[in-house]
Amino acid sequence: MHVSVLGAGSWGTTLAILLAEHHHDVTLWSFSPSQAEQMHSTRFNPEFLPEIEIPSRIEITADLHHAVRGCELIVAAVPSQYLRSVVEPLKDLDFSRTVFVNVAKGIENGTLMTMSEVLGQVVPRLPPDQIVTLSGPSHAEEVSKRVPTTVVAASTNLGTARLVQEAFMLPYFRVYVSNDIRGVELGGSLKNVIAISAGIIDGAELGDNTKAAVMTRGIAEIARLGVALGAHIRTFSGLSGIGDLMVTCMSRHSRNRYVGVEIGKGRKLPEILGQMVMVAEGIATTQSAYDLARKTGVEVPIVAEVHKILFEGKDPLAACHDLMTRDPKGEM
Repeated sequence: MHVSVLGAGSWGTTLAILLAEHHHDVTLWSFSPSQAEQMHSTRFNPEFLPEIEIPSRIEITADLHHAVRGCELIVAAVPSQYLRSVVEPLKDLDFSRTVFVNVAKGIENGTLMTMSEVLGQVVPRLPPDQIVTLSGPSHAEEVSKRVPTTVVAASTNLGTARLVQEAFMLPYFRVYVSNDIRGVELGGSLKNVIAISAGIIDGAELGDNTKAAVMTRGIAEIARLGVALGAHIRTFSGLSGIGDLMVTCMSRHSRNRYVGVEIGKGRKLPEILGQMVMVAEGIATTQSAYDLARKTGVEVPIVAEVHKILFEGKDPLAACHDLMTRDPKGEM
């Protein structure tokens, strides 16, 4: 297929290489003309994926309309809070025969939309059943080195999900399918908030018991909020739920966990973000998750405490104390 990958960060670059390995005709789009030129001339992405060579058969461009022209498959690999502005220039194009694959993990601030909802709103000539979300425990740093990885492709149309499954599947990259795009998107997004709290626990050296508790109760919050928003409960036991939660809470590659670790050590959020090149999606998603919980009336105590830590300056140890001394509850 003729495929375009929008976004030349670590994940977009990795997926472009993976798709080229699958013998697709791949164009990789970068927002930055200087980055596109550097990647074209050196065949490396030094800022985001410095050790991995980009095959010469991948076209690299900063021209958005050129990148998507004639594409059968478009992969949106831009941070969630920027997706709307990136696809806005494409709103008048006819994508009636194009499949869009979102790989960002976030919920838009303000609108509280998932990425499939943003695509559907901004690109009206894109049929809803041609939108797929590809998600799961899949750090680019490992996939780019062909570490065995499993993900899930979700769409309201299982046929479209299977098309994406076939387009991406390789011996080291196994793709499952689901028709619960809502649950897959919410699981992949909300776990980043819990990963920040897991990182705080590591940074504050609170111990394995505490981290296990936060991960377990965190998936309970994710599922509770997800079901209230129309997702299927079983989805959160899968790759985009507990699978992605585990890797993001524990991996050294996790940007969200890193933010939490540094906060747990006593650093302030603006200082941490000022030294980061990559985007930690969980920061913006914390605000969206907090707003969604208030809108639906769903109880999410961990999300609420992370929100207070990030945006109200609450001390992490005080947040831990407040979680531990809540009124007694039944586990289920």
